[in-house]
Amino acid sequence: MNGNDTAGRSYEISDDPTRIDPARVHRWLSTDAYWALGRTREMQDRAMAGSLNFGAYDVASGEQAAYARVVTDRASFAWICDVYVDRAARGHGLGTRLVTTVRDVLSPLGVRRFLLATRDAHGVYAKLGFTPLPDPDMWMALQVGRGADAPGPPPS
Repeated sequence: MNGNDTAGRSYEISDDPTRIDPARVHRWLSTDAYWALGRTREMQDRAMAGSLNFGAYDVASGEQAAYARVVTDRASFAWICDVYVDRAARGHGLGTRLVTTVRDVLSPLGVRRFLLATRDAHGVYAKLGFTPLPDPDMWMALQVGRGADAPGPPPS
């Protein structure tokens, strides 16, 4: 899954779990992602262990430049979450390529419903065909406790 971003850098996207840099992913998410601020390393490791993980890697250096986690049954449903592109690699379409790759890997397995949540990137995902929920009143959520992954500001 190779390709160039618009700045000419070459990235490879892979779902090989041995290539993921868990410490880097945890640092990115727990310190720079509004939805995961303060997430513990232990929680991140458990989340990764129960998910399908994708990384984007600079072909020249091998360094991980982006990450996406997918909670999926690999049959009918996928929740794309924890999409993060390193600040130095942003603005060149790498996040879009990453999510496109997730869709392209899972669609042949029969996955037809992909969900994600975003506070600030609706336009990015709309380019890939994501739309607001057609019937949001049909969906329900149960929030237990307050933590790093709960909606709203982290607890003080």
